[in-house]
Amino acid sequence: QVQLVESGGGLVQPGGSLRLSCAASGRIVSIYSMGWYRQAPGKQRELVAFIGSSGNTNYADSVKGRFTIADDNAKNTVYLQMNSLKPEDTAVYYCNSPRWPGTWGHGTQVTVSS
Repeated sequence: QVQLVESGGGLVQPGGSLRLSCAASGRIVSIYSMGWYRQAPGKQRELVAFIGSSGNTNYADSVKGRFTIADDNAKNTVYLQMNSLKPEDTAVYYCNSPRWPGTWGHGTQVTVSS
């Protein structure tokens, strides 16, 4: 089965930056069609960024212009570069793919606070 492991979260001040990583392993040949999701306290999990099999990208309005999703097929890893972070970005961040709809990692905590 496929395993997804998120990393790179931490505590950062407003206006700061973080880069999250999602490493895939197991029964895979390559990565494509990967998304980053987040779940904040008291809120539902939401899709924040997606990269499709054709290299197309989509972003939630709340992060557009601040976050960038990218993949590295050689490393079976997808990244989320987060710039100009705001307190409302505080959440647990997860990766997932429609190829493996039931597969989730433990997530990585991002806390934005002064």
